[in-house]
Amino acid sequence: MLSRSGAVLSLLACLAVAAGALSAPAPPLRHPPLPYTFKGHAQTVASVAFHPNGRTIASGSFDGTIKLWDVRTGKERATLKGHTGGVISVAYSPDGKTLASGSEDKTIKLWDVRTGKERASLMGHKLWVSSVAYSPDGETLASGSGDATIKLWNVQTGKERASLEGNKKWWVTSVAFSPDGKTLASGSSDRTIKLWDVQTGKEKATLKGHKGWVKSVAYSPDGKTLASASRDDTIKLWDLHTGKARATLKGHTDDVYSVSYSPDGKALASGSLDYTMKLWDVQTGKSRASLKGHTLVVLSVAFSPDGMALASGSADNTIKLWDVPAAKKAEK
Repeated sequence: MLSRSGAVLSLLACLAVAAGALSAPAPPLRHPPLPYTFKGHAQTVASVAFHPNGRTIASGSFDGTIKLWDVRTGKERATLKGHTGGVISVAYSPDGKTLASGSEDKTIKLWDVRTGKERASLMGHKLWVSSVAYSPDGETLASGSGDATIKLWNVQTGKERASLEGNKKWWVTSVAFSPDGKTLASGSSDRTIKLWDVQTGKEKATLKGHKGWVKSVAYSPDGKTLASASRDDTIKLWDLHTGKARATLKGHTDDVYSVSYSPDGKALASGSLDYTMKLWDVQTGKSRASLKGHTLVVLSVAFSPDGMALASGSADNTIKLWDVPAAKKAEK
């Protein structure tokens, strides 16, 4: 039997070990070797999005389902079913509790991420919903549609707040909120980008310069620049103070379908009909890496919240996860 002093020393030793364990840094996220391929969809993967914590990727597919993937294991966590048409766009709410999806069935659905259950179905568009995006405060959802309109929805009530109708007969292909939430950008089949005042619903500006459909728009994290991807095989970077294109990024050999800024704003990713993704240096406008592996068009790209990984969705029915630092290093 231990003496009282021996027992005290033993207790102190145990506490010291425990304190050391508590103060030790948390282990890093682990995942399969990159690039890794997620397989499970039966048709084209049209959209991918990272959960704000970086541990889950959501994918929307023309097979009518949304799948949630565990980034650490590469395994499918859940399949969300409810749409009666292909899922074209997915977006997480800023708090990560809700996932929005836009579909060929003309609806937007809001899903409870924890339970995988449908919370609401937003109806009002007359044709397919091509793009959904949350405002930075998470209170408003924007949707763009083939019916040439953009709708703003109150997330709490599921009611339509406004309908922005300035695209006439042209399809709205992409929507994105500015970081301050005051402006909404939209890309269209009329080859232009429109900027909208979220508060008033009025058009603020039209950016012209592309020679093909604008398929995707994305704001830089500082809100000063807008990137646009087009079927003219180029990406343009727009100075939002002047409304002028300050750079045109050339390198893809076919339509560019998606663009995404890295969290630090220094890099831009793009996905193309040429089956590749490119990483661009925003400052120089030069291509830093070309990622090859998909066997059909890359329709969606998204950076992880830490900027270390890139997810891509393709018409080859797969999602790929890429190591961004390794890709940049390989090109040097």
